[in-house]
Amino acid sequence: MKIGVIADDFTGASDIALTLAEAGLTVTQFIGVPEGDAGAVEAGVVALKSRTAPVAEAVAQSLAACDWLRAQGAGQIVFKVCSTFDSTPQGNIGPVLDALADRLEAGAVMVCPAFPENGRSVWQGHLFVGDRLLSESGMQDHPLTPMRDPDLRRVLAAQSARPVGHVPGQTVLAGAAAIRAALPERGHLIVDAIRDEDLRAIGAAAKGAPLLCGGSGIALGLPANFGAVPRVPDWTPVEGPGVVLSGSCSRATRGQVARYRDHAPSREIAAGAVVDGSATAEEVAAWVQAQEASPLVYSSADPETVRAAQDAFGAARVAGAIEGFFASLAARLRDAGTRRFVVAGGETSGAVVAGLEARALAIGPRLAAGVPALRVDGTRPLALTLKSGNFGGADFFAEALARMARP
Repeated sequence: MKIGVIADDFTGASDIALTLAEAGLTVTQFIGVPEGDAGAVEAGVVALKSRTAPVAEAVAQSLAACDWLRAQGAGQIVFKVCSTFDSTPQGNIGPVLDALADRLEAGAVMVCPAFPENGRSVWQGHLFVGDRLLSESGMQDHPLTPMRDPDLRRVLAAQSARPVGHVPGQTVLAGAAAIRAALPERGHLIVDAIRDEDLRAIGAAAKGAPLLCGGSGIALGLPANFGAVPRVPDWTPVEGPGVVLSGSCSRATRGQVARYRDHAPSREIAAGAVVDGSATAEEVAAWVQAQEASPLVYSSADPETVRAAQDAFGAARVAGAIEGFFASLAARLRDAGTRRFVVAGGETSGAVVAGLEARALAIGPRLAAGVPALRVDGTRPLALTLKSGNFGGADFFAEALARMARP
C-alpha cells in the first residue's frame, strides 16, 4: 500500500476513493478498521463514522486506522474531512489531526478542503461554497455541525493545540517548490486553492510528507508521485430492485428529493414518527416492496422542521432514531431482494452501510463529481451510491439508479 486514507464519514471516504482510483491507483474502501491484510491495494481508504463522535472516541478510532494502514505499508496518510470542514468548536478535526501528527511525528501539516469541481475553494484562508462564504452557504443551518465561521484558521485554531498558519494563494500559484519553502518546521497550515492546478501543486509539494488533511481534492496530485496513470475504474453492472434513501437536509438534496418524487413513489419519514415508534422500518420496507418503480424514502426536512424536532426530543435522540431506522430499513430491503441503493447524507450513509453489514467496497466509475458507484461483492452483489448532501445535480437519484445497472 502506498497511500492510506482515514475518512471521518462514509460519503467522504467514497469521494476520495474515487479521486485516487481515477488518478490510477487500485483502491478499496474499508468500513471501519479492518482485521487482517488489505491484499493487493495501492490505496486503502478506511471509512469511519467519527465526524460527530465524542472527541476521545474519534481520536482512538483514527489512531487505530492509522496504525493499521501503516502496517499495510502506507507511507503517507491523508486525514479526509468534508469539503465544508464540518466540525464543532471542540472538534473533531483539530484533536484528530493533532493526534495523527504526533503519532506520525509530522512537522508541518498542509490542510486544504478545496474541491473546485464542486464549488469549494479556499482563498485568504477563507472557505467559499460557490460565490458564497461558508457561513452563507446553507452550512450555517447544518443540524449537527453548523459552520458559521468561514475563516479556517480560526476554526482549526479553536480545536488544535498546534500553531495554525496559512500558505496564501500567491505562494501556491508559484508552484510546489514555493509551497515547500513556505512550510514551517511545525504546525498546521491552511493552504489556499481555487483550481485543480493548485491542488496538483499541493500534491507535488506533499511528496514524502507523512500526513495531510483535507477534502478529496487534496489527493488529486498524490498518485502522480507514485507514477500512477489516470484511468476509468472498472464496473460490473448490478440489476434488480432499487431504492433511494435520503436523510440529508442540505439544500441540494432537498431539491433532488423534490425532483425525484415528481415521477416516483415517495414516502416522507418525520423525525417525531420515528422517535415515538409510529413509523417503523418493518412497515416502510413492506411499502417499498409494494412499489413498481424504485421508490424514495426520505427524512430530508428543512432546517426549521429539524430544529423543532430537536427541541422536542433532543438532537442526539433524533439523530440516533433516524440512523437506527435507516440501518434497519436497509437490512430488511437487502433481505427482501433490493440490490441497488442510492443514499444521500453522511450520517444516513453510515447507517445504511452498517445495516447492510458491508465490510469492503469496490470503487466504480463516477456518477457525479465526488460520487462513485460502489459495489459489494458476494453471492448476491449490491450496488451502492453514498452521496454527500450537497453533491450531484437535480436528477442525480434517477441517474445513479440507472447508471449502476449499466456496464
